[in-house]
Amino acid sequence: MDILKQYLPLCWLRNNPLELPRSVYFFKQNLLFYFVSEYFMQANMTDDPIESFTEVSIETLLTLVFIGVMLFFNRTLYAYVQVTTAIIFCANIIGVFVVPVLIWLTVSEEPLSYYFLALLLFWDYVVVAHIIKQVLSINFFASLVLSLFYFTATYFAAFALGQIL
Repeated sequence: MDILKQYLPLCWLRNNPLELPRSVYFFKQNLLFYFVSEYFMQANMTDDPIESFTEVSIETLLTLVFIGVMLFFNRTLYAYVQVTTAIIFCANIIGVFVVPVLIWLTVSEEPLSYYFLALLLFWDYVVVAHIIKQVLSINFFASLVLSLFYFTATYFAAFALGQIL
């Protein structure tokens, strides 16, 4: 529970992921929760469990590879567990808020639900940019660009590859 309290401030744009504890067990727990929650959301949108499983598997793999490549080129691969845990943990926390909004959106299609979803997606984008900024020691604009590339390379590429397969 202590490690959870240490990673939580990242969601509020505080802390540096490089200063957080390295825990492979916590990483695995977050990765499993990430996969299951992403699968739940994807299966809800596509109604095809096999397609959803394929896309979420590709998305998760691309996420892990993107972070590894980014850290490799920055020569901070030693922090892979902390950085990956930080990004996935924050995605999980934001995902906890996204699921009820998606249910609300599906049931009512009210414009306010779309605004809340956009706000939550923007929050995820900014959190990833903050983590990248802290890890790579770059300015915020550059981290916003890398964050955009991260989301494009993981989510949109997973969707495209899932459609090809």
